[in-house]
Amino acid sequence: MIAAPAPAGPAPTWKNVDHERVVRDVTVRLPMASTAVEACQWTVAALARYAPATISVLLQVHDRLRCVAATGSWQVFSTVPPKSGIVGRVYASAEGATVPDVTADPDYLPLRPDVTAEICVPVLDPAGRPIGVLDLQWSGPAELGRWRQTAERLAGRLGARIVALGGPPAESRSEKLLRHATAFTAAPTGRDLMAAALTAARDVSTLSCAVLVLAGRGGPRLGDPTGAPGELESRIRAELSEAGAGPLSRMVARAHRHGTAYTLGEAGHPPTDEYAPLARAGVRTLVSVPFGQPDAGGVLLVADERLLRPDPTTVNLIELLAGQAWGALDRLRTLARLREQASSDPLTGLRHTGPFGQRIRAVTPGRTALLAIDVDGFKTVNDTYGHQAGDRLLVGLARALEGALRQGDELYRVGGDEFVAVIEVSRPEEAVRIAERLTEAARRTGRTISVGVALPQAGESPELTLRRADQALYAVKRHGRDGVRLAAA
Repeated sequence: MIAAPAPAGPAPTWKNVDHERVVRDVTVRLPMASTAVEACQWTVAALARYAPATISVLLQVHDRLRCVAATGSWQVFSTVPPKSGIVGRVYASAEGATVPDVTADPDYLPLRPDVTAEICVPVLDPAGRPIGVLDLQWSGPAELGRWRQTAERLAGRLGARIVALGGPPAESRSEKLLRHATAFTAAPTGRDLMAAALTAARDVSTLSCAVLVLAGRGGPRLGDPTGAPGELESRIRAELSEAGAGPLSRMVARAHRHGTAYTLGEAGHPPTDEYAPLARAGVRTLVSVPFGQPDAGGVLLVADERLLRPDPTTVNLIELLAGQAWGALDRLRTLARLREQASSDPLTGLRHTGPFGQRIRAVTPGRTALLAIDVDGFKTVNDTYGHQAGDRLLVGLARALEGALRQGDELYRVGGDEFVAVIEVSRPEEAVRIAERLTEAARRTGRTISVGVALPQAGESPELTLRRADQALYAVKRHGRDGVRLAAA
């Protein structure tokens, strides 16, 4: 709850309120406010002397309504998302609302258990655009119509004063940090998360450019640009690409060995060798922050061509954002690994029956072929040499079959020694040739396989197509194994 100074003078009784006096008291005080927040606090304090209500003023700050003044409640909402609650509805529509029974309004946000009615009016700028709301919640009888008129008059005067003082308060650093951290947790992919991290770094630092250098198996590389890169970012990318992996590696190593570094904004001091490409690109202000782990993360570079002096608090916030972004990225990668494990056969790494069922439901009649594959004599291997030998056979065979398939073909393990390949072809003969390649690949491992091929027909269920492929496979088994057969149409 935000405290506000109460105007001097005797407190009136709640009944027979002189509404003109209410408006006059607030109007007299508003010109003395030196900030928008102070104007809101004095408005709430003056109103509280006349209205036995929960009173609050919420102003638009970035993309939310922030409570900047309130009284009359044990708790108030700090911020409210757009269009949430009665306050959000009023702000979005720029039209006031009188709710005589809050229990009948699905948008009501409860603050007190005894609240029965609510009046909410928009705070408008002189052009009629909403910049916030004035909200009154009642727990007893009230002349709602009369108070609605008074609230609208006060909101108009308050809006004019807020605009005269420069508008609603700017988003604080802590609010920016919270907003960006929320965006990190909501990012659906690693690419989206890195884009959010670069946006956050630019926003918090007020510098014009942010670039990620990411570690990788082939050495550090520049992260993908987010949207159309600006002129400075384009120059940075060009210089770093021309410089090669050496400066990038040294940047990453320096950041992870010594921590965050930043320029003091003083001219005439040459950069170290690894930062020379940035200086050639026109960078005059730079914050370099380690990102993640040395072998898997990289370094976040936040830069500007203006000669500035970043303050330590801002640099610390960029460090915190980088840490939060890396944590969110690590969680995304962990979830991706878990999803992969859940959809893959733990022995061979191939996708298994769950994903296979989804895939065959998307087959195209006449264009998709199902290749049912069975290892010849697999039971004998298990019985003679044991299950470990059988497992090694399956793993080696899975790798050989994958290697024989084309880019885009898919191989699934659907049983003990049973596999199915799903391939896109232009005609049945093409599917047979690929099946023959699989049998040749199996022979090179010292084993043989039997393969049945079927192409789905119009109106045929995927299950029936697979059954025809199985029937063709068992026909191969009956005729000596180690071969391919195309199922009858």
